[in-house]
Amino acid sequence: MFRLLSVLAASTALAGCAAQTAGPAAPVTPVAAVEPVAAALAAPKPQIGTFGFDLAGMDRSVQPGDNFYQFANGTWARNTAIPADKSNYGMFTLLDDLSRERTQTILKEAANDADSRIGNAYASFLDEAAVAAKGLAPFQPFLNEIKGLNSKASYPELLARTSRVGVYGPVIGFVGVDDKQNTQYAFSLYQGGLGMPDRDYYLKNDAKLAETRAKYLQHLTNVLTLAGEPNAAARAKALLAFETQIARAHWTQVESRDATKTYNKMTVAQLQRRAPGLDFASLFRTAGLDVKDVIVAQPSAITGIARAISRAPIGVLKDQLLVQALDTYSDYLPKAFDQENFSFYGTALSGTPEQEARWKRATSFATGALSDEISQIYVQRYFPPETKAAADQLVRNVVEAMGRRIDNLQWMAPETKRRARAKLANFTTKIGYPDQWRDYSKLEIRRDDLLGNALRSAEFETAYNVGKLGGPVRKWEWGMTPMTVNAYANFGMSEIVFPAAILQPPFFDPNADPAINYGGIGAVIGHEISHHFDDQGSKYDETGQLRDWWTDADVKAFEAATKQLVAQYDAYEIFPGAKIQGPFTLGENIGDLAGLTVAYDAYKHALGGQEAPTIDGTTGDQRFYLGWAQVWRRNYREANLRQRLLTDPHAPSEQRGNIVRNLDPWYSAFGVQPAQKLYLDPAQRVRIW
Repeated sequence: MFRLLSVLAASTALAGCAAQTAGPAAPVTPVAAVEPVAAALAAPKPQIGTFGFDLAGMDRSVQPGDNFYQFANGTWARNTAIPADKSNYGMFTLLDDLSRERTQTILKEAANDADSRIGNAYASFLDEAAVAAKGLAPFQPFLNEIKGLNSKASYPELLARTSRVGVYGPVIGFVGVDDKQNTQYAFSLYQGGLGMPDRDYYLKNDAKLAETRAKYLQHLTNVLTLAGEPNAAARAKALLAFETQIARAHWTQVESRDATKTYNKMTVAQLQRRAPGLDFASLFRTAGLDVKDVIVAQPSAITGIARAISRAPIGVLKDQLLVQALDTYSDYLPKAFDQENFSFYGTALSGTPEQEARWKRATSFATGALSDEISQIYVQRYFPPETKAAADQLVRNVVEAMGRRIDNLQWMAPETKRRARAKLANFTTKIGYPDQWRDYSKLEIRRDDLLGNALRSAEFETAYNVGKLGGPVRKWEWGMTPMTVNAYANFGMSEIVFPAAILQPPFFDPNADPAINYGGIGAVIGHEISHHFDDQGSKYDETGQLRDWWTDADVKAFEAATKQLVAQYDAYEIFPGAKIQGPFTLGENIGDLAGLTVAYDAYKHALGGQEAPTIDGTTGDQRFYLGWAQVWRRNYREANLRQRLLTDPHAPSEQRGNIVRNLDPWYSAFGVQPAQKLYLDPAQRVRIW
């Protein structure tokens, strides 16, 4: 039942996860103020090109006004193959590879010490021979517990026990900050129960999705067969039918991103009355949850799921947990289970031809189990204090620029502006790594017990999460590791967070031209700041509480502008019949638009009235927008891109790069003309911040 989110509740990240799904689905560096021109020209050589941008990757046969992303990145896109073990490849994955190589170096050294927890975790995953020799036997007691369910009355208790080790049933829960009382934690309940990424995979009448459904049915059959279960094909068909019932109850992605609609606090008794098909009191009691109130994200979905449970044969309920257990732990089981899982979740769903090398997966496992112990070493080696200081300075510059934008807004009421300014002043900025580390001394890690390590780690994380209830909010806590190439905004905490790994070229290079840095990491910083003022973040006031604070006129003006942006992205057709979902991607598109707008202002302000030099025939404004386009370089496999259109709140990279069509200075910088494809009349350009 518990889902330990990779990013904290009520938050939004810069980029979607690049990794393929590994089992059943469930709910940078900055620059300081711009240096004088002479100092900038005398700076050491940047890592990329002569000023921080890869000129060779451009396609100058494309007019910037026709497709700015292709103009900036077209040659790179044509010449860059996606590695066989990836579903997509770009700047995020390039830095992720670097991060894991560095982390592997740490782990290989630690593996020489028999007393090192991180070394033993890494070594246990690498020992594939030991996993093969043990077979399924170490997992059999857990599987037997699932198969031993003999009455529906005992099902809630079984769900509670399996959830402790990350095997989730049809409902998912976690402990996070209460959006309306953010000085305390609350338990939240979400829709779950789907083995494919989204309800559309079950319900949509689409040839590609129908093909995936058939492959999923075969996957269910294969998993049950590998487990030695009889009548696997018939049982798989019944399981798919059960999940399809659950999918019909699920809220859409658009509905589920609404912070107001998904906040539904009720007592356990009220929840039980709304969803009588599942004994929640028994479930919570067995899970060790002493709660009177629950925040239910999708109430009608929970009602529908409970109804599906009440109607399902007990064998189907057992089979769902059995398959989820084998899929969730396939990495730690004999090769046949591992390969079957990858065949569906890696290849069928994401188009990835080859599984990652075992050392990469071992690195990810150790990092997931003992992130803070590894992180401490990582930041000491790879994140110098001067980078952290430079990031802090750039954040201040961009925050100040956002303040100036708020002051000059024509559509926002003076009282709302004052509160918006107060909200900005209350921001906490986290750069690089946490200032406090977790203690793993009670987590047993054995070099000869990979599956046991995985089970104990999952149970350790569940206990950590449940242990938050009744205690003070852990404001020091991060939702990402320092090794993560990403960033996020956390609404309830009023914070913006930039892990160490994203504070590198092409996002940030202290030796690059400032325009490139402001267009890269500066716009990322602006993106995360602006999330606190997007269509969902704006619902949280200056204290981080979920409550209304805008005037009715403010809301109407804001919604009018956002409707324009929704329509703009709704018009992008990526494949025949498959378009970007404007309402689903709205928050991220607002973040991109506002982030660029604010970062550009910060860049111009930092120039102090000076003209930026021309470098390699490019003006400062041109370099600023090229810096933005460069960080979004990414090639996708078709299956991965199709999946993202349904499940990722971020638009594809090309359309993110082309958000510049809404910005007046971009038109001047590149001489964009009305006849060109990206051209928008000034009245059609979306202007929010």
